Amino acid sequence: MSQTFSRRDALKGIAVVVGAAGAASTVRTARADAPAHLSPTDPTAQALGYHESAKTVDAKAFPTYAAGQMCNTCAQLQGKPGDEWRPCNIFAGKLVNQNGWCKVWVKKA
Repeated sequence: MSQTFSRRDALKGIAVVVGAAGAASTVRTARADAPAHLSPTDPTAQALGYHESAKTVDAKAFPTYAAGQMCNTCAQLQGKPGDEWRPCNIFAGKLVNQNGWCKVWVKKA
């Protein structure tokens, strides 16, 4: 049994493959454009004493820290409540951990 394809069938197949490749490329680009997580080794993060977890803050080294302070309770934190990593007014273009802390912590109103 021989099977032949018309040019129309071949062009439809090519269109499907090209469309799928374009869609996959768009998904990869969207992920690449997402803001990066703020690293504690970032120079600004170091200058402001950023910790990814408020539980690791040494209160003697950071006297402005008090128990219960964390990014999730800070007025600077933006984004959707419940998201683990969210934008912060202080660290533009980076996402901070909602359980983190830095010297610029300000109680939410």
